[in-house]
Amino acid sequence: MSAGTLYVVATPLGNLGDLSERAAAVLRQVDLVAAEDTRRSRILLEHVGAHPRVLSLHAHSPAGRVDEIADLLLGGKNVALLSDAGTPLVSDPGLQLVRRARELEIPVVAVPGPSAVTAALSIAGFPADRYTFLGFIPRSGREREQLLEAIVSSPWTVVVFEAANRVVRLLEDLCARAGAERSAAVARELTKIHEECRVGTLRELAVYYGNNPPRGEVTVVIEGSARQPESKKRQALDKDEILGKAKTLLAQGLSRRDVASKLSEELGISRNRAYRLVTEL
Repeated sequence: MSAGTLYVVATPLGNLGDLSERAAAVLRQVDLVAAEDTRRSRILLEHVGAHPRVLSLHAHSPAGRVDEIADLLLGGKNVALLSDAGTPLVSDPGLQLVRRARELEIPVVAVPGPSAVTAALSIAGFPADRYTFLGFIPRSGREREQLLEAIVSSPWTVVVFEAANRVVRLLEDLCARAGAERSAAVARELTKIHEECRVGTLRELAVYYGNNPPRGEVTVVIEGSARQPESKKRQALDKDEILGKAKTLLAQGLSRRDVASKLSEELGISRNRAYRLVTEL
């Protein structure tokens, strides 16, 4: 008997309409779903009219759960691996099952789809040709310090996940290390009713969410260091100096967008800050 197939299936972040037709078809034909959250997975399965057996697979699953699923695969059963939301293994459990399937030469097939990482990158307005994803930032300890320093020094855009009640602390810690003017975006509840993506400086975002505590699932995107000021003189430029330069450029007939781009290049400030200041004129 030939082995079954392990399908790694990406599922909606919130809006069930984001599930692909292929993913729905796979869920309807598999024998078993290995789910991080069985309650959420059953809602999705009911939505597509799928009725496979459902087993939990998460960080606190019984020690033998991976071997149990692997035995079913070896016995010819097809299995779909589902995370809570988004793409499995991206800051989600399931790695041990995929590794076990690889060791046993069981076919592993990706059924791609939603990801909070790429969703946030697509709307933040920062370069995404190269980026670094660091998952969830630890609450404390040496690893937290190392990852914060990695964010600060990265020349590329950085994406992290954070619990809603720790977002302000993260922003404040980054302010202290990267400078208050580093640009960032806080994307929360992506694809859901209360979706929000707020872009600003680290200081602006820290103040805003200090006054308006965020809720739900949060993804934070931080602009890379390569786009930041290279000298203390540039960092020290105040609002009046920037506005004066902007007025001069506008008087020359440049569009607001072109003026913002020129200010960003010549003065070393973020493009987002430059555009906000130009729109004030």
